[in-house]
Amino acid sequence: MTVKMSARHVSAYYGDLRALDDVSIDIDTQHVTALIGPSGCGKSTLLRLLNRMNDAVPGARVEGSIELDGQDIHARDMDVVELRARVGMVFQKPNPFPKSIYDNVAYGPRIHGLARGRGELDAVVETSLRRAGLWDEVKDRLDDRGTALSGGQQQRLCIARALAVDPEVILMDEPCSALDPIATARIEELIGALRGRYAIAIVTHNMQQAARVSQRTAFFYAGRLVEYGDTSDIFTNPRATSTKDYITGRYG
Repeated sequence: MTVKMSARHVSAYYGDLRALDDVSIDIDTQHVTALIGPSGCGKSTLLRLLNRMNDAVPGARVEGSIELDGQDIHARDMDVVELRARVGMVFQKPNPFPKSIYDNVAYGPRIHGLARGRGELDAVVETSLRRAGLWDEVKDRLDDRGTALSGGQQQRLCIARALAVDPEVILMDEPCSALDPIATARIEELIGALRGRYAIAIVTHNMQQAARVSQRTAFFYAGRLVEYGDTSDIFTNPRATSTKDYITGRYG
């Protein structure tokens, strides 16, 4: 197992509120890791810490260490812009830029200087849209606005936008919660296709989705990581009573 990101003894605070309490977890490239648990349990906070999205939140602070390829992401020489290119984020609600489909995908490569000339940029846009399973649907209308696409297509466009800067990790925060079942199935298929190429962590409230898309599952409760292991074990033979109660729907 190739560990891509590791968190060790991580606690997170919003002012006096402790949102995460002494969490240690690894995210690897071979498996999709699902983070599950009731609302307010800390799973989205952990996801946001992995690419320092909480840096801009007033009163937010973090203790412990988070490493990407063995490098401390809070080190003074860590470029946060570069970190967020290496660790991409897909949000709950599709958020394409108010630009063309082409420019949505080309935005990152342009600002990071990843393409020399229009030909290389065209290739990056096509490759990213293909990997996001969207190319055949939009290849004849790349100049249309991204916001004109359906919700599911917008989410795949946002995934293509994240892929365009050649990330190593993809974080997904409830990426299907605003989508219909057909669009959700497309995103789940896409997650399966991307597995192995990228380290992927997904926050989801949907137990069936976690079981379908992930190979490793972490269950959070009240800011603590209760249990972490193979998805099949977590769902069929959980060790902790709170995990079992959550999975069987006794609370959530």
